[in-house]
Parts: sequence; C-alpha cells; structure tokens
Amino acid sequence: MSEHVEVTGHGAHHVVPDLVILRARVQCEARDVASALTESSNRTAAALQAAADHGVEGPDRRTEDVGIHPRHDTEGRKVVGYTAYQAFRLTIRDTSRVGDVLQALAGAAGDALGVDGIEMTAEQTPEAVEASRQAAFEDAHARATQYARLAGVTLGPVLMIREGVPETGTPRPMFARSADALAGSMPVEAGTRAITSTVTVRWGLA
Repeated sequence: MSEHVEVTGHGAHHVVPDLVILRARVQCEARDVASALTESSNRTAAALQAAADHGVEGPDRRTEDVGIHPRHDTEGRKVVGYTAYQAFRLTIRDTSRVGDVLQALAGAAGDALGVDGIEMTAEQTPEAVEASRQAAFEDAHARATQYARLAGVTLGPVLMIREGVPETGTPRPMFARSADALAGSMPVEAGTRAITSTVTVRWGLA
C-alpha cells in the first residue's frame, strides 16, 4: 500500500431549536385488567384528540409504550388491582403553544396524566447536516496538513472518506419555567443546539 495519512475530524453546526418534544403518559388503576386497559386507552385517546384540537398534526402525535402491572396489598401477597399506562410523544411546532397544549392534555386526561419530559429540539435539515460534515472534513484536512508538514511531505489525493452518523447535541437552556405551569403560554428559551459529524479521511502522500 502506498504511503498515506488517515485522520478523523469532528465538526459541528449550531442551530436554534424550533420544536418542542413533549413526552407524557396516561396511567389508570382498576380492579381488573380489562377495565384498567380500557380506561387508559380512552383517556389517552381523549388527550391525543385535545392535542389535535390545539394544532398538533397527526404525524406529530405518536404513541410509544403500553403496559400493565398488578397492584398488591400492603403485605405484598394479594393482588388488589391493576395499573395500566400508555405513553405518547407530541412534537409541538409552535413553541408558544406549549402551555396551552399541556393545559388541554390535563383537561382531557385528568389526574391520570403524567409528564415524563419536555425538551427543545431542531429538525436535522439536509443543509445543517451537510454543514456539520463540511466542518468535520475541514478539521480533518487541517490536522492532516499539519502532520504532513511535520513529516516533510505533501498531501496527495483523497483515497477514502468514512463518515460517522450525525448526532444532535443537548440544547441549553430548556425552559424558563417548570413543566407544571399549565396556564397560558409557557415561555421557551431556545439557546443553541449542535448537529455534529465525524469524518475519517485518508490522503495519499506526495
């Protein structure tokens, strides 16, 4: 194999988050399995309909997990009932509507509603991903050029490029108020979010 240098570069492209991901669940208790599942299903359907009524489109409403487990007496011996739950995820594209959507969910599901998490995110557009890849390539090229200079050689043609999977970094900050502030709009601070890429490049040496 001809002489070469292989370098891994890392790049990031920062974007302003423009979406809110709300993860919630409906949890219901009953004496038998069928009743618990039915109540959980009905309240979940009502919550999702409330989200739809507040502008959350069909593709942005997604159920994620369903389960049921028995409840025991204080001694842990006898089954006294069952708890059923259904989790769902909403993508809220108008960040000013977060508080209104939460309030609608609470009104539809009542005390059965639980909020597992609220976070800001951004769509990985092709332009943003390409920008992070280009930054990673430039980082690799700068490193390779430095190594070649120290070795007294010149970079030749690119022989191989291997790309990692773009990832989205953690947003900061998330919210200006706690998720339990249900009334009215909930202000959201966008901060920045980094879409990162890793690229390994092999150059020939002249």
